[in-house]
Amino acid sequence: MRLLQLVDGLENFQWVGFGKEETEIEELLTDSKQSSYNGLFFCLTGGKKDAHAYAEESVKNGAVALVVERALEINVPQILVPDARLALGVISSKFFGDPSRKMKVIGITGTNGKTTTSYMLASILEKDGKKTGVIGTLGIRYRGKQKNSPLTTPDPIFLQKTLSEMAASGVEYVVMEVSAHALYYKKTAGISFAAAIFTNFSQDHLDFFGSMQAYKEAKSLLFLPSVTPIAIFNGDDETGREFAAMRENAKNRSEKTYVYGLNTPSDAFAVITDERIDGTECLFNVNDKLCRVEIPMLGRHNVYNALAAATCAVELGIKLSSVSLGLSALKSVNGRLQRIGGYRGGEIFVDFAHTPDGLEKSLEALRPHCKGRLICLFGCGGNRDKAKRPLMGEVVAKKSDFAVLTSDNPRYEDPLDIIGDIEKGYRRFSVRYVVVPDRKKSIAYALDFLKDGDILLVAGKGGETYQEILGIKYPFNDNAIIEKMIGKDTEKQV
Repeated sequence: MRLLQLVDGLENFQWVGFGKEETEIEELLTDSKQSSYNGLFFCLTGGKKDAHAYAEESVKNGAVALVVERALEINVPQILVPDARLALGVISSKFFGDPSRKMKVIGITGTNGKTTTSYMLASILEKDGKKTGVIGTLGIRYRGKQKNSPLTTPDPIFLQKTLSEMAASGVEYVVMEVSAHALYYKKTAGISFAAAIFTNFSQDHLDFFGSMQAYKEAKSLLFLPSVTPIAIFNGDDETGREFAAMRENAKNRSEKTYVYGLNTPSDAFAVITDERIDGTECLFNVNDKLCRVEIPMLGRHNVYNALAAATCAVELGIKLSSVSLGLSALKSVNGRLQRIGGYRGGEIFVDFAHTPDGLEKSLEALRPHCKGRLICLFGCGGNRDKAKRPLMGEVVAKKSDFAVLTSDNPRYEDPLDIIGDIEKGYRRFSVRYVVVPDRKKSIAYALDFLKDGDILLVAGKGGETYQEILGIKYPFNDNAIIEKMIGKDTEKQV
């Protein structure tokens, strides 16, 4: 594609150099070491490095043009822009044929619940006969294909290429998780959203954003009237109500805004008729349309997730019967308060909960079904938000009967230092815990500790298939380890 075609739709740019109209671009690049043929290299700033310093290296490796935030003394055409990251999203979309405009893309953001909500919505769409793709923490799937995603929300080149492949395969709807980091770095620039969902807001990622206000502002970017025509918010969440009011006060009133909830007046709400360890029965009212729903997942937080998915589906024209069928068909989401099985008369669940709010909701969901002790095994990630560690300790001390403190993804920190931060909060309310830094050994300890009527929650990593230690990702999956340990013990008992 010619360089001149790629800048179509890009605002506030200037040309530097000559030969711009004739320059053919066959690759987009953000890595200066990558060899290319007719590549366009983006000089990104705002991270740990300023890529302008590597532009010359990229040219030597085959780049024939640059996107820059300041003109460089390099003899290739340059597109001078105020924000290279914004340009990366817009140009990536153009390079791959604006794929999001060929499908309906729904973005989901929030501190917790993004993955579950995305799979619920995808299940509803599929039951309505729609060809659907999913992009998020658990990877990318569409039309029988499954592949890993490097991030919850991939970088623009990979993301737009994936959307292009989805469109080419006949996908009609794409449900994608949109992280606060992705919004901050403008990774979704160039994507035409049909709708956006907000699940909830609580403390996380303060190591990156520095304050809850900055974190909130990043989330709000998905709901600007210029970004999405339909926005759906959790009305029982303070930030959700704030975002909804922001939309309602916007001058352009052609956009649609809806709220869902259990406790406040909402456009969509649910009446819970039965709560069991294997699921929840509800009556949903979505804009005065009623349907009975069976959610084969535990917890009121999953009712919120289901309401979000249902509200979005209905506003996109999906039948209520498909909402009911889609929610009942989704038995579980990998690592999201997932029941692994029974053991020694107790029950074992694995959950991704890695924030104070997430842990609290999961433990509260399990408590009514626990006849014995509620046991929680968890840790915190290294080189991430340290402020939430004692808060997570406090939550588990208050909401569980016993805890096994262990390692999560320690990265470049000493696991014992991380556990020490957790203990500061935990010991304010309880001393009923044990420290087992090795996660595999801690799981074995917790399983051996189980008695009749107990429930064990293994939290923090969910469906992750690795444990990151000193820059290396070692194979590790809570589900697989638990299932293997249970299987071995069962064989011995037989």
